[in-house]
Amino acid sequence: MLHINRLYPPTLPCYPSEQRNTIQLLYHSACNLPFIYLSPPESSAAPTEETDSRPLPPGWSSYITPEGLRYYVNSSSKETTWRRPSSSAEAPQRPLARQNSSPYDKTLTLLASTFSFLPAALQQLCFSWVITRHLSVSSRFLLQINCVTFPLPGEGPEQQLLKPDEWSYCDYFWTDRKDPQGTTLVTGFEVLLQKQLKGKQLQKEMAEFIHERIKIEEEYAKNLSKLSLSPLAAQEEGTLGEAWTQLKKSLHDEAEVHLKFSNKLHTEVEKPLLTFRGDNFKKDLKKYDHHIADLRKQLASRYASVEKARKALADRQKDLEVKTQQLEIKLSNKTEEDIKKARRKSTQAGDDLMRCVDLYNQTQSKWFEEMVTTSMELEKLEVERIEWIQQHLRQYTTLRHETDMFNQSMVEPVDQLLQNVDPAKDRELWVKENKTGDVRPVDMDI
Repeated sequence: MLHINRLYPPTLPCYPSEQRNTIQLLYHSACNLPFIYLSPPESSAAPTEETDSRPLPPGWSSYITPEGLRYYVNSSSKETTWRRPSSSAEAPQRPLARQNSSPYDKTLTLLASTFSFLPAALQQLCFSWVITRHLSVSSRFLLQINCVTFPLPGEGPEQQLLKPDEWSYCDYFWTDRKDPQGTTLVTGFEVLLQKQLKGKQLQKEMAEFIHERIKIEEEYAKNLSKLSLSPLAAQEEGTLGEAWTQLKKSLHDEAEVHLKFSNKLHTEVEKPLLTFRGDNFKKDLKKYDHHIADLRKQLASRYASVEKARKALADRQKDLEVKTQQLEIKLSNKTEEDIKKARRKSTQAGDDLMRCVDLYNQTQSKWFEEMVTTSMELEKLEVERIEWIQQHLRQYTTLRHETDMFNQSMVEPVDQLLQNVDPAKDRELWVKENKTGDVRPVDMDI
């Protein structure tokens, strides 16, 4: 779900309609200016009130940020500084430094140039609109799906797979998808867990199949042994009688071979399939599930805090706008003091938002790391399962080969297919059919 709050500048009844239209146009243009952040100066470097009554050097203008900090712009050179420019060429200005993280990442220089023709109080109002709108649409290039932040398709740098050409679980199960009934969402991690549980169930069904095969062998051996003791034609004499007696004895020997084959099937095939990953396996999967689910709950809580802080900042900015309008139309003598208080509250709200976003990103980073680690562990478990079953089914065909009464041509195709079992190929086919998304989450940015 993409959260975008659309904010527009309020109506300005105290200005002519053509000027209001110009302001609206400038406002929307300024919202598309390049983004940087100009770090604040030291507390003593940029007083809000002018202490020097001398005129500024040619080309220089003075402006105030939404936090009430004064800065200076040279309209010709596009230079910006927190310190009052001097007429002397010997006093270099301290340029505004850039930082990478702050809610105020618009270029103040370009904003100042855009709104330079307006009265000072109205410049402040336009500043506030642009900053507020930028904070409100900071997620316009991000997509929130169940409180996880992803880049929109085509936005941001192209992501490279963590394990290219391996169809690894850690690359293709980041987003959620609907269950087969289409009623509820299933996380990518739950899809991986279901794969493990299904594999455990199929392993159990294979053991049941071998058990039924053993029962057939045992029953066949029992019937052969019983038939070898039949009294039918027992009175036959001479050489024919000897041949007949040997034929019945061969049935008894054949019964012994079948009985031996069934015993080996039980000890070397059925039992290993039943005991591989016993009851503790499901408990281990539940631990994985609870761990990842707890991280998702923490992430949801952090996301709710970010949204609450974002709303609080928008409210503070709105309050600052109202008080700035009141100053322009001189509704109250206390408006200037109210504006200073509103600026402080707005700055505090911005700091709170930054803190909440930082905590959210830390939690999402932890969830991301655990997802990678755990999904690769599940991938390893699946490879082990396939190789274990392959090994013991091949033992089944070996036992068949050792029993010379069987037609070997019936066993050879099975043996060839078992030799060609490839866990990596099986994983590729399954991932292609069941993947939920290969776009990884990214940090929320304000």
